[in-house]
Amino acid sequence: MNIAKKSVVWAVISLFLVLSLSAVQAQDKVQIRWYVGLGTGTNADQIEGQQAIVDDFNAEQDEIELILEVVENAQAYDVLATQIAAGNAPDIVGPMGIRGREGFGGAWLDLLPLIDAEGYDLTDFDPALIEFYRVPEQGQLGLPFAVFPSFTLYNIDLFDEAGIPYPPAAYGDPYIDWDGNEREWNMETIREVAMILTVDSNGNDATMEEFNIDDIIQYGWGSQQTDMRGRLAMFGADNLVDADGNAQFPENWRVAENWIHDAMWVDGFYPNGLAGNSELLGGGSGNWFGTGNIAMTSTAHLWLMGWGQGDLDADFDFAPVPSFEGVSTAKLHADTFSIMASTENADAAWTVLKYMMDDRGTDLLSLYGGLPARTSLQETFFDNYVAGLAENYPQFDWADMNWDVVQAGISIPDRPSHEDGLPAIAESEARYIEYSQLVDNNADADVDAEIDALVADLQAIYDAAGE
Repeated sequence: MNIAKKSVVWAVISLFLVLSLSAVQAQDKVQIRWYVGLGTGTNADQIEGQQAIVDDFNAEQDEIELILEVVENAQAYDVLATQIAAGNAPDIVGPMGIRGREGFGGAWLDLLPLIDAEGYDLTDFDPALIEFYRVPEQGQLGLPFAVFPSFTLYNIDLFDEAGIPYPPAAYGDPYIDWDGNEREWNMETIREVAMILTVDSNGNDATMEEFNIDDIIQYGWGSQQTDMRGRLAMFGADNLVDADGNAQFPENWRVAENWIHDAMWVDGFYPNGLAGNSELLGGGSGNWFGTGNIAMTSTAHLWLMGWGQGDLDADFDFAPVPSFEGVSTAKLHADTFSIMASTENADAAWTVLKYMMDDRGTDLLSLYGGLPARTSLQETFFDNYVAGLAENYPQFDWADMNWDVVQAGISIPDRPSHEDGLPAIAESEARYIEYSQLVDNNADADVDAEIDALVADLQAIYDAAGE
């Protein structure tokens, strides 16, 4: 064999040995699969950014191989369910909200033993957020990551036109009314203020005898872009299933549903089902506040800012969510990552989870949006967030808005969450949506009777799910 042929042979042998060694090394690595799709994270820029984080992680160490799996949101639930059923579940899932997680109730790893084993520092989180992810009988199912607190939005111009004082600026502060009296900023105060701000086409407000409830052109208050459980959360956090798995409708929620029905059909300050979908309030978009034809909404979240105001030609600001029976509850939307209980490599998955949330948390927050759950990152977030809003929507004075009350909502989230799981959740949700449509569109609805029928039907759904 001549020298040239020997060189080729040795080159081939060398390449084979290198490839073989690489394959052995790859096999020695623990593979951790990261599943994206139950929430945000599926657009092209996000996929590219997530893959860059995966590549960096894999380059920085040689013990774990992180693998990104992205499935479009519309298919993500079914794909994950199929993987779980086939015994081929991923290790880490996220970002996802409470609703996405609860679609797979009981499938998540309790992180508390891992947190305790290394003394993982939780002091940078509001304790209320830690509790938000602590589920009875299941444990610590996630760590706070990106949060979207809720608050009251109010239209300054409409308050000025009515000649009444603005809502209070902070939780615990009283409302100083038009007579100089101090009132608790609660649901009764909301009712009185909202009736003054509700106007018919002749300029009569809802406190006047001449007011025409069938000819309203401006509403005082309402809960937009949420379902029944979402609008009831401010009347106290609860759920439609009790600790024993039975259907229930908590008494405070029953009071609330009657209060809301009267607000729609007797007092007129809250848009009923027909009005909520009318052109006056956005033609079914759900964004009532952006039309300028409602003075307040108390279910707005941080994700609504900017685009959510649409073509609003008015100044607005943030205020506390009103209290009920002395307690203020600001329903929370929140995204995080969880480890599946079926993982065979919990320690490795925990290592990856910490890398994603700690080392690369700011990068992922930039990809997904949302207020950082870590208190040490929140001031910088608001500085950048407000600057971005001011650049994109210069018609609003973002820098002077009451961001403190937005941040304060983090400490009073709804727990249990209004997005918590229910037995046979799709069927259960369909039934309570049917209930809402009936009472919201029917002035003569017997709310208590319809609630009783709802509970009976939910119990049948729960029983069938448990068979």
